Amino acid sequence: MRAVSKSAMRRCALGVTSLAILAGCEGPLDYDLRGQVGGFSTAEAAQSATTNRPAPDARGVITYPTYQVAIARRGDTVRDLAARVGLPEGELARFNGLMPTDSLREGEVVALPQTVGSASSVDIATIAGTAIDEAPANGSVRTSTLEPAKPAAAPAPTGPEPIRHKVKRGETAFTISRLYDVPVEALSDWNGLDSDFTVREGQFLLIPVKSQSAPRKAAVPATNVTQPGQGSPTPTPPSATQPLPDETISPATPAPDVTAEAPTNQSNSALGLPVNGTIIRTYQKGKNEGIDIAAAAGSPVMAAEAGTVAAITADADQVPIIVVKHNSDLLTVYANVADISVKKGDRVRRGQKIALLRSGDNAYVHFEVRKGFESVDPEPYLK
Repeated sequence: MRAVSKSAMRRCALGVTSLAILAGCEGPLDYDLRGQVGGFSTAEAAQSATTNRPAPDARGVITYPTYQVAIARRGDTVRDLAARVGLPEGELARFNGLMPTDSLREGEVVALPQTVGSASSVDIATIAGTAIDEAPANGSVRTSTLEPAKPAAAPAPTGPEPIRHKVKRGETAFTISRLYDVPVEALSDWNGLDSDFTVREGQFLLIPVKSQSAPRKAAVPATNVTQPGQGSPTPTPPSATQPLPDETISPATPAPDVTAEAPTNQSNSALGLPVNGTIIRTYQKGKNEGIDIAAAAGSPVMAAEAGTVAAITADADQVPIIVVKHNSDLLTVYANVADISVKKGDRVRRGQKIALLRSGDNAYVHFEVRKGFESVDPEPYLK
């Protein structure tokens, strides 16, 4: 009995010591140490620096090439966020494993089950539908008022698209940060996690993008410089030992014509790019009826092919829209432009400047291609 009593006392002392150690730890305890007992250290790569999460637009939406997410505001429920971005609350809740009445933390990331539009997603169908018949009409400018535009979405962030990870049962913020070799603090900052780094099954997390350090310049090897008279001996020049041969001068021959031909703007593609820039949003039938191409503010917007200016109108914010009719019932549409330099009825040639990109943060052109009344993906025409 005495031995049993001593054993029980030792176990009790160990338990008290363990509780003291846990109480002295600051922050949440990583339950998945993976053999690193004695040194509460995460993986080496988790120390690598990451970039900041891109800023959302006025609705809280961040748009990437293949998906969108929304950032919750203080006091938001799933229902509030769904109303702000224009999605059914039940669909948004189910997609994220939540209920419509669930509260969201400020800065929490909520994945969107479908793409929400922007101010550039104007409905051009009515304009394009009448442009074919009205193309030969007089040169007056036709304007029409469109439905009020939705809040403008910020241009897609530049740089790599972050991985969107769906949390599986048993995963923690620590195991996920190790899986992708990013610091758990950065994972928390990007996704608005609480102080305990809590995640739930079915939750979508954005994996922070690592910072790209500047490449190191290769070291230039030092060159050994010798003093005059030292090092390799100087060879004796041939002219010092034997005379040079007699020089025979032959008649000059005409120089070849090396004049290069002037560069041309000809291209094998069916259509030319309306602006020299980067495609920040691709075509999605029923969601984005064209592509968005970003460039420097004030860059010229050019006609993609020869044709006739069939219509010039504007959206509810009085941002101009140009429709050009080409052969074979093909139409091209240029929205979100400024300083139009053509008028209805004008004939334009491929590459001719027809407008400029708007100034400010919305320096991109929304470009559509329509075959008759139906929109088609512009990118195959540009290759």
